[in-house]
This record gives sequence, structure tokens and C-alpha cells, in this order.
Amino acid sequence: MQESRTGRQVTLRRGAQRAVIVELGAALRSYAVGERAVIAGFGEQALITGGRGQILVPWPNRIGDGRYSWHGEALQLPLNEPTAGNAIHGLLRWVAWRVVEATDSRAVLEVTLWPQPGYPFHLAVRAAYVLGESGLEVAVTARNLDVRAAPYGFGQHPYVTAGTAVVDEAMLTVPARTWLRTDERGLPVATEPVAGTAYDLRAPKVVGDLRLDTPFGDLDRDADGRAVVRLAHPSGESGTDVWLGEGADYVQLYTGDTLPSDERRRAVAIEPMTCPPDAFRSGTGLISLGPGERHTVRWGITPWGAAHGVTILPE
Repeated sequence: MQESRTGRQVTLRRGAQRAVIVELGAALRSYAVGERAVIAGFGEQALITGGRGQILVPWPNRIGDGRYSWHGEALQLPLNEPTAGNAIHGLLRWVAWRVVEATDSRAVLEVTLWPQPGYPFHLAVRAAYVLGESGLEVAVTARNLDVRAAPYGFGQHPYVTAGTAVVDEAMLTVPARTWLRTDERGLPVATEPVAGTAYDLRAPKVVGDLRLDTPFGDLDRDADGRAVVRLAHPSGESGTDVWLGEGADYVQLYTGDTLPSDERRRAVAIEPMTCPPDAFRSGTGLISLGPGERHTVRWGITPWGAAHGVTILPE
């Protein structure tokens, strides 16, 4: 049997729900209810493209020039988005995480982030995935093992579907009062109100030809403290919610316009983030994780409605 190119596959099941977590990067490879794909994932033997399902630590999104200063020390990260001159999506996407717990409905993976050029800090990171009655819940905790404070941010990159062939047909709701205008490198240049713009998605709106690779902030939250981004089928009878718990103060939306042609605009990446792009340079939303301190972010996916004859979850 051919060994998986994404490492150990941990399959979670609960009722009609099924999710697969992989050893490589502790990424969420797939999530489905019955025959309905809730996310657009990747194959067991595939090279992960577009950041699908990956955990983005110790920073999400981009750092311009990969260059930042921390407590007076100038630091330089590798530029792994060379065409734009950015360091992108952290340092743990392409390393093997340890599976420390695996049950029918729960998986926990851990990894050590060792001090290295550009990020000379020592962290332990733990990712817990749980399938519950209301969908998939994810909790990612970082603990600083170092003797000094470390800059820290988190993001994760699921590509969400709503049962449409392309995202143009889907309805999108984003409870954000501001959006971040970015330059050609994907770096923020201004924070602007969504009111009166194409980025005002506080009420459901057909995606249409809207092209998004856009950060949003000032999120409105429900009584449980969650900000809920919804991608719904145009019928209004089914869809997928991504909820952002406390600490996930920003969300990046990406309609996949720059992906390979066979993957383009098939799903919307809905990325919970603790900070906006370029936070290591701007300081906006950046977490200073002191020695011994922990930081946990919780987010999750709730499919709802019915599809393929399977009743999924209540709205």
C-alpha cells in the first residue's frame, strides 16, 4: 500500500458527519455530511494547494518583505511568497504534527515550534478537533516555552462550500463593519467602513462576480460571543456557517480567483484570524505571548439544512 503523502489520516465520525485530519500540518483534509462536501479539501496523496485546511501559526496571512522588529531586534523571515516579496502563513504548514489523541469524534495533534532564523522563539502548539451535534469545533492553543515574550498570531484556512458548482451562485453573509483595503501584494493600506461598498455583506448577498482576497474586522457577535460567516445555497434551504470565537477578531475571505483553473471559485476560503495581514510589522492585533503563557482560539463549522436526502443540522 502506498504511504500517504500527507501522513497519518485521522478520521472522525458522528452520525452522518465525517471529517479527516492529517499529520502534515494538522490540516483539515475533508469534512462532509452524508454525500455533501462541507469543505473543498484535498486528496490523501495530493500536494496541498492554496493553504487548504492548514493551520497558520505563528502568523496568518502575509508579512511584507518578511522583515519585522521585535523589542528592538530586527528579524528576517524567509520569503515563501517570492513573487510578492512576502512571508506567508506561518511556519507549521509543512511539518509533521504528533497525533496524541484519536477517538471516534475527537483528534488532538501537537507540535513544537523551535527557535529558528527569523523567529527565534520556542512554542508548543496543540490543535484539537471535535465533531459534535452542531458540527466541527476547532481549538488551537499556543504555549510559550521561551524565556522571553514572543510575537504570535493564528489563522486557519478552510475552503467552504454551499452545494453550488461555483461560488458565484451562493449567498454570502459577513458580520463585519470594516474591511481592510490592500495593495497589489495583499498588504493592508487602510481600514474602511463597509457601508456603501461592495464589501457590505452584513445582509445576505449573492457572491456574483465579487472577487475577494479581503480581510474584514469589527465583527458583530451573537449572544454566545461568536461572529458567524454564512455561505448559503441560493435556495436558502441549506448552507454552511463558520463561527469565530473569542480572540478571532478578523476574518479573511478568498474566492479563489488566483487558484489553478480547475479549483478557481469552487469554494470560499473563510479564514478566522487573531490579527490582520502584516501584523508583525503594524502591531495591529498582534499578541505578545509572555514566557509560560498560553493563548487559545476556538472556531468551528456548522452545516445546516438538507442535501442529498440527509438532514444535516438545524439552522
